[in-house]
Amino acid sequence: MTTFANTIDKQLASNVSTNYDDAKAKPTDNISYQFNFARFFEHLVDVSLSFTAVSDAPQLWLPAWIPGSYLMREFARNITAVHYQIVEAQTTDGNKQPETYRAHKLDKNTWQLPVVQAGQKVIVEYEVYCYDLSVRTAYVDQQRLYGNFTSLALAVEGQEQAPVQVSLIVPDTFFADKETSKVLLACGLDATYLQSDEHNRDSNQSGSQHVYRLQAANYHELIDYPLEIAEQEKFDFIIHDSEHQTIHHSFYLSGKQSANLGRLQQDITQICQTYVDWLGDTPFDDYTFMTFASGQDYGGLEHINSTSLVTPRNDLPSASEPKLPSTDYQRFLGLCSHEYFHSWWVKTVRPDVMIDVDLRREAFTPLLWVFEGFTSYIDDFMLQASGVIDKANYLRLLAEQINRYYQTPGRGNQSVAESSFDAWIKLYRTDENTSNAGISYYNKGALVALCLDLTLLKNSDGRYRLFDVVKAFYTQAKQNASKRIGISSADMGLVIKQFMPLAEWEDFERRYVNGVEELPIEALLIANGVKIQANTKETTDKHVPWGMRCNETPAGLKVNRVMRDSIAARAGISAHDVIIAIDGIRADTKQLTASVDKAHPVECYLFRRDELMCVQIQPETTTKAKPQDEKTSRTGAVPSHKVSLRLAKGDKALENDNEQLKGDAGWETWLNVMKR
Repeated sequence: MTTFANTIDKQLASNVSTNYDDAKAKPTDNISYQFNFARFFEHLVDVSLSFTAVSDAPQLWLPAWIPGSYLMREFARNITAVHYQIVEAQTTDGNKQPETYRAHKLDKNTWQLPVVQAGQKVIVEYEVYCYDLSVRTAYVDQQRLYGNFTSLALAVEGQEQAPVQVSLIVPDTFFADKETSKVLLACGLDATYLQSDEHNRDSNQSGSQHVYRLQAANYHELIDYPLEIAEQEKFDFIIHDSEHQTIHHSFYLSGKQSANLGRLQQDITQICQTYVDWLGDTPFDDYTFMTFASGQDYGGLEHINSTSLVTPRNDLPSASEPKLPSTDYQRFLGLCSHEYFHSWWVKTVRPDVMIDVDLRREAFTPLLWVFEGFTSYIDDFMLQASGVIDKANYLRLLAEQINRYYQTPGRGNQSVAESSFDAWIKLYRTDENTSNAGISYYNKGALVALCLDLTLLKNSDGRYRLFDVVKAFYTQAKQNASKRIGISSADMGLVIKQFMPLAEWEDFERRYVNGVEELPIEALLIANGVKIQANTKETTDKHVPWGMRCNETPAGLKVNRVMRDSIAARAGISAHDVIIAIDGIRADTKQLTASVDKAHPVECYLFRRDELMCVQIQPETTTKAKPQDEKTSRTGAVPSHKVSLRLAKGDKALENDNEQLKGDAGWETWLNVMKR
């Protein structure tokens, strides 16, 4: 880490009061940060934090997790030693440097400055290692400077509400070999830019520095604005609310890619406008999409007026993108739709425990299925509601959710409310037992949302639905002084009972939210004009032979996971085993598939760790003919087929069997939400 003498900025020095007694009596409220990216080749950011202490021995802390991603990520592990200086107002020797102290670590993410007294000006310095490509932390190299302030900015305990000033200092060397006009700062905060030709003291080289200055109302606001400086493509578009006011949107795209930006702008505009048409207005004055294109990374994270996305470059629209988006491009549009909706449904309406949350501790809630589940249902739904994809493609996306649910036997062991509560220890820490023991609140939550939507339609004779519930909560938030609200499970009932009988909701919640009963997906879809077809060619035996998932390796077939009560489990095969021979023949995928239909016992040789074992596979020729027993139903056995969906319009047999389809409550009522 560079020395204090080399990194203290002139501006910071000029902010120091020339009268120490006055500074002690009236401490400056502002908190100032400098983030110097001079060591980008080493993936390091040098941070200088300046503040006036309001208490003796002040403490600094860093979040352990970032809102929207519910895992203790321990960002403090990327910070090396923290040093600080007390900046005296006057010294007898003008050349004398203030003494440097080493901060004391109190716990995993808290530091104390024991020699500092209230009223003293303090400058703290530390470095942060930034080499995580995910949207949750920070990444710095010669191509891209990206970061969330939850990873970069230490907070001053007790002064989190003070105004914050930020300087991002980028050396001229970062701009080398780049088209300077395309090196842009993407951030939801407004920024001012200046270029300095002063001597670069950090690198002991002459050259200009590029400085971007930001301001935030307080620390909690600052950490909700990720930033990226890189060569980026950019386009802007305008969305209109119900009062005909314009909301400016910007879309930034970095990384190597050859996306059809015109097509992307057209589709994103349609999707965003459809959300605003539904909800009437926005909880933000402007919005920024920040997207990094990579080889195969994928993810997104919502923020107060922006989203940070990472996507495979092949998911972006091509120059010859067909009118109906490709499957890969639909996935990217679904990601954009998902994170955009979170501005209303997480950043504005959120779980009650996420209001004024302490980012040093877990915030347990049974409601993540509401916020991520509703969003995972609505994101794809809005692609078809906006006209970007057709209804057949929407049903394909919905069928993928349904099949993922059916192929997760753990749905019979863990409720979606429990899945929400246990997110901190389970969702982001999957292992070979995950699918046997639990269910994702994203996946099942989306299907619970679907069932609730269709149940609301049924109980209100087509008048109300899930979209009305969401809008009712958003309306409450707008009426609140803070323009946001936190909700509990009880609040869900209070709002939903406005749209259907409370007893119906309580029964639904007991069975499908807090319980593990099989969701009535197929019955509800059929009642709304959707025909379900079983694809018997896509059998479980084809994709999960003997109830295990494995992949070919040079050593043999490596078993990744084994379903409970499956043929493989009863034979004694376990995850991480490497099967080397099946009936005396070298094991590979083809040999395994061919062995599934054998009527006689099959002999398998495998390695567990470094020990050779032999197990006998006993076929179950009568399994397919046996009815599903109570235990199998409870544990959520995987069905022997996948389902596909299609509209039943024109299907006379289905219409004759379903009185509801003869009226006005078919698929039109369900899918055409924007025409109501």
